[in-house]
Amino acid sequence: MLAAFLYCNLIIFIYATIWFAIAVYVKRNDVADIAWGIGYIIICAFLFIRYPSSAVVKVLYALVTAWGLRLGLHIYTRNKNKTEDYRYKAWRDEWGSYFYLRSYLQVFLLQGLFLMIIISPVIHAAAAGLVRWNIFTWIGLCGWFIGFYFQAVADWQLAAFKSNQKNKGLVIQSGLWKYSRHPNYFGEIVMWWSIFIITIPLTNSFYFIVSPLTITFLLLFVSGIPMLEKKYEGNAAFQAYKKRTSALIPMPPRKS
Repeated sequence: MLAAFLYCNLIIFIYATIWFAIAVYVKRNDVADIAWGIGYIIICAFLFIRYPSSAVVKVLYALVTAWGLRLGLHIYTRNKNKTEDYRYKAWRDEWGSYFYLRSYLQVFLLQGLFLMIIISPVIHAAAAGLVRWNIFTWIGLCGWFIGFYFQAVADWQLAAFKSNQKNKGLVIQSGLWKYSRHPNYFGEIVMWWSIFIITIPLTNSFYFIVSPLTITFLLLFVSGIPMLEKKYEGNAAFQAYKKRTSALIPMPPRKS
């Protein structure tokens, strides 16, 4: 098992370094968002080639690959023909002469570290070899499809809303966004908890609960909800929406 993690660490390090070089060339760090999902696919491809895999492990590869492909395509389409994402632009201005060093360490290598942590249950399952189909497989599959639905549909609804010029400057409050301020993040969290659930029968699996805990922490307290909602400070419409709408778990809107 240790060898599998070492190989994957090396792959991620090289992968992150290549994307840093791409970012320097195109002069925009938000390519890291595209690299995020693709990195998981590369790790799954390596594991599939390197280690014998049972049907359950192949299912894990398929789930992660489907998630990564959809997310990467969505982000590429969203960012195409636009300037660098405002969050990365703020860091570019803030970091000054240390921009390139901090970009490499705090964007690309740090993202690689989180990638390694989050995909760790899949690496663990690949190294374990034979994983039999069981009740946890079914529970995890059902949960994953629920999460995928929320993320994919929420992203599609938001993209459609933003593409309508009549909605410029407005806050989406329809569809899944009526019940959660971040239904796409809810879906993401549910998917990774579901992948962890599939691996529960494996020996020492609970060490890898760090995976769903990490993505949950990041989206709730670091790079997800806090960063996105910060730009709406002082926006009266968003503050009203915030008061009546759940931050993450979809729930009926609260009465004003």
